[in-house]
Parts: sequence; C-alpha cells; structure tokens
Amino acid sequence: MFKKILIAEDHEVRNLGVVNALTELQIHHFDFVSYCDEALNKIKTADVENKPYDLLITDLSFDKDHFQQNLKSGQELICEVRNIHPQIKIIAFSIENKPKIIDDLFKIYSIDGFVSKGRNDGKELRNTIKKVFKGEIVIPQEILNSIRNTPLTISEKDELLLNLLAKGFTQSEIEQHFKQSNITPNSKSAIEKRLNELREIFNAKNNIELIVICKDLGII
Repeated sequence: MFKKILIAEDHEVRNLGVVNALTELQIHHFDFVSYCDEALNKIKTADVENKPYDLLITDLSFDKDHFQQNLKSGQELICEVRNIHPQIKIIAFSIENKPKIIDDLFKIYSIDGFVSKGRNDGKELRNTIKKVFKGEIVIPQEILNSIRNTPLTISEKDELLLNLLAKGFTQSEIEQHFKQSNITPNSKSAIEKRLNELREIFNAKNNIELIVICKDLGII
C-alpha cells in the first residue's frame, strides 16, 4: 500500500472524510495542504530529501483568498507535478461532473483515478486508492457512461466558435473574428453550416440550447 500521501484540499471539513479513508487503509503518513503552490513545494522538497510522496490526492477547485498563488487549480498542479515527478500516482477528488473536463483529466493530465465528492465518497476513495495502488486506472462507471455517450470529438475551432457564440457574438462578428485570426473557412455560410452540424451532433433545437448543453458538458 502507499506509504506517503499528500492531500491538496482547501476545505478542512472535507479532510475528515479523507482521513477516515486513509485510517481504514492503515495509511498513517499523510500531509494536508490548502494551496497548490504549497503542494508543489512539498513534493519538490520531499524529492530532494529522497523521501518522495507516492500518491497525490487533489481537489480541482481552490477558493481564492488574500494569499497570492501561481497555481490556481488542481489541473495546473497536476501538470507541474507530472513534469517533476512523473512516477507519482494522482487521484482527483472533486465535485466536478462535466464529462469533457473529467475526460481531459485522464487524456491530457494522465491522472490515475477520479472520485466524485458526495454521498459515500469515503468508500469510493478507499476503493480507488486500492485499485490505483495495483496499477489500475479508475474512472467511476457513471462518469465513464457519460463520457461514452457524449460527443467530445470537436476541434479547437469548434470550441472557439461555441465560446464566441456564448459571449453573444453574431455570426457576422464571428466571421470577422475568424478572418482577423486567419481561421478558415471563415465565410458566414461556412459558420452557419458548422453551427447546424453542431446542433445536430448535440441534439440541440437552437443555438441557445446548444450553448447550454456545451456548458453542462464542460466543453465551454
């Protein structure tokens, strides 16, 4: 079982559930930090002292306060940790439920497990820690189902188009923005055609519903 664990979580009340899970697994060497910068520094220091952490459990969202931080999210922390300590196992422990964001955690940030905060999350966390220790990649079944049933294969251009639409840009303004950015095809007819295709892909009746669906999925 893991010998040394670091938990990055800025809400103390949530730490109690993590402590209970680790205690039941008879893991006694763990540290808590409330900031991503602090987590990264602890991992660096532990590596220098040749006493590395072998598991990082991190939230994704951290509340802002009066302390200035360079790393502002769990994703940024995970990216930095992967660069300096690629062998460490990482579990994201979050209330996040948007399929695109969770899918990116595995595909882009190469996490080893994801646990949704909520009812029975202590049990899920214990099971995930045990499976990750054995070398498994752990995605909750309900999240896996959502990812499989979600059309996530859209391009960066599509994401830009949807973001501009969500900001209230008209199709003429989007056309102008694309032309200024040398993005092609950029004609108004091409933009309308792609919006029609996206509405069909996401089964949206109109552009407003399309934006709502994409926000719910975490695409924009």
